[in-house]
Amino acid sequence: MEPVLNTESDACGLNSHLNKERTLVQAQMLEAGVPSPPHHLTSVAPGQNQIPNRHTINGISSKSPPTDVRLLAKDIQEFLEDFYRIYGSFIPLQKRDVLRHLKRKFNTDFSGRKNIVFQEVTKIPRVMFQGAVPCFQVLYKKHTLTLEDLSTLADQNWLNDQVMNMYGELIMESAHHKVHFLNSFFHRQLMTKGYDGVKRWTKQVDLFSKSLLLGNALQKVARNILKYLMVEARERKQTDFESGWAVSYDEIIPQQTNENDCGVFVLEYSRRLALEKPQQFSQKDIPKIRKRIYKELCDCALHEQG
Repeated sequence: MEPVLNTESDACGLNSHLNKERTLVQAQMLEAGVPSPPHHLTSVAPGQNQIPNRHTINGISSKSPPTDVRLLAKDIQEFLEDFYRIYGSFIPLQKRDVLRHLKRKFNTDFSGRKNIVFQEVTKIPRVMFQGAVPCFQVLYKKHTLTLEDLSTLADQNWLNDQVMNMYGELIMESAHHKVHFLNSFFHRQLMTKGYDGVKRWTKQVDLFSKSLLLGNALQKVARNILKYLMVEARERKQTDFESGWAVSYDEIIPQQTNENDCGVFVLEYSRRLALEKPQQFSQKDIPKIRKRIYKELCDCALHEQG
């Protein structure tokens, strides 16, 4: 969803801890041109995305489409409240999310009435999203994401390590651990402390049984990782992997056209390689990919359709 709106919210003390180089932004509600509600946060546990006694985002009802605009507005408001609780902000909200919800709810395509739908969205009072709520967190295995972490997925912010590493974990899960995603700190540690500084990082992982090793694709990084793998092969007595390596680069892949989306490209390359999907995306797809990654992190699972 474009455009986005810069905010100065201090919810949970968030703004005072932001990097000066990064702007905390949140999507305007459905490109309506109205001020977005300030960031407020809520807790979400994996697998518990539904809100009791509310229409859920994936809820399906056999009710007929409402003829009263007030009933439609009420349902949209409840949907947005649930969305806000589940995702902590409207950063990943897209127009199609509202239309998809209404289609599932009333078994009717609202595309022909989308102007009315989005007019009602703009009327939702800001006070609905100004209540005091706990700080938003996503907890998954050893990973913890805050709204500050997730906000790096907005606009053209650089992704932080927390987002990169949890998404890498989701990629490995989706690929049934046939691939391994290197922690974003791995190369840094390798260059600082050498093999001994990282040998425990993969102690419980047999890298040589994996079909792919995913991570930063810079040439210098790739060559350093190759040196690490040859030492690892020697230490683990994997003689077949001690030599015979060749380095090649595939340049016929989607290319970024700015300096901000490196992390998003790395994650999308890795996702598609791990799931054996073609590298068919471009720079213009990145805003939607950022929103999808945000939702997948909150849902603690990759979505089948990317």
